[in-house]
Amino acid sequence: MVRGAVFILCTFLLICFSWRALRDFRVHGFYRFFAFEGIVALLLLNQPVWFKRPFSPVHLLAWLLLALSIVFIVLSLKKLKEEGGHGHRGDMPGNHDFENTVNIVETGLYRFVRHPMYASLLFLGWGAFLKRITLLNICLIGLVTLFLFATARVEEDENIRFFGTSYEDYMRRTKMFIPWVL
Repeated sequence: MVRGAVFILCTFLLICFSWRALRDFRVHGFYRFFAFEGIVALLLLNQPVWFKRPFSPVHLLAWLLLALSIVFIVLSLKKLKEEGGHGHRGDMPGNHDFENTVNIVETGLYRFVRHPMYASLLFLGWGAFLKRITLLNICLIGLVTLFLFATARVEEDENIRFFGTSYEDYMRRTKMFIPWVL
């Protein structure tokens, strides 16, 4: 009952945050909303078993992914704030101000990964999923993964339109989510 209420509250907050993007499926925020929803569902569904057998191999992997999630979000936000710059992007009215960077960030994690914040969400989702593997959770993590890929692809198209060939060059030098792998 409490988890259901928390899910409804989180959904309401996510709708408020994503309101502009939810009106246009051609923007990255549309897909990001559904990724967030899936992650919230995974976290809440698995909360009762979060600390049961915390040192089993699968839970240790989950803890590693959850820790990576924190590292990726902290390091990427720091670099984005330091080097991304901000400006008005009339071509992206659904964006929040923090998303309207005017420089391609290519240092820190961004040197290896184009979307470290989405990688952080991917690690968070998979870490939560590994806490309890069920058929429902398999479906949820599959959807979260698909929505994060869709979010990144749409954002890459937006960035190519804004930054041009310099972003295409950056794409060739980096991986989407996981350094040297994916």
